[in-house]
Amino acid sequence: MDDKNPIINISDVLEYEFCPRFIYFIYCLDIPQHEELRFKVLEGREIHKKVTQVNRNYIRKKIGAQSREFDVFLASQKYHFKGILDEILFLNDGKAAPLEYKFAEYKDNLFRTTKSQLILQSILIEENYGKKVDRSFVCYVRSNHKLVEMDIRQSDVDKVKAEISDILNIIRTGFYPKTKKNINKCTDCCYRNICT
Repeated sequence: MDDKNPIINISDVLEYEFCPRFIYFIYCLDIPQHEELRFKVLEGREIHKKVTQVNRNYIRKKIGAQSREFDVFLASQKYHFKGILDEILFLNDGKAAPLEYKFAEYKDNLFRTTKSQLILQSILIEENYGKKVDRSFVCYVRSNHKLVEMDIRQSDVDKVKAEISDILNIIRTGFYPKTKKNINKCTDCCYRNICT
């Protein structure tokens, strides 16, 4: 990675929201968290792959979709991040929207990380397709494919952009950020033995 112009992943922002120290350990000390070895992650990826291969010709007309693209890799030159989007919906009103599949049950609210993921995807769509994005969707596979809509608000976009800036600052300068001390999170953290 180019230390002066790093490109981070969408997942890095979600890790940062869990605890800013993740970024320091991963990028500054080059200590991977080995997420790929976790059973739930592997199972989720496999099911996700199957879900995105089913009904590929189905268009969600009830929400105004005209067409869609699958598994789209996008990068932002402006904000220095990248990611693979499950689906991009192109809508009747000329706008677009990301659709993310979650192998989870819907519990009547969206997690903060899910919201941030959708916002980051919206930024990528706007920059790469030149389409306005003011809403997004999540499909909860384990809740009978329940579709949940979320508005994209400018205040939330600004907040996520500020987090990206903070992450890039940690990587470029080697700044050791404060931890988000939380007994439940810290107990389950893969870096608990080296975090001070």
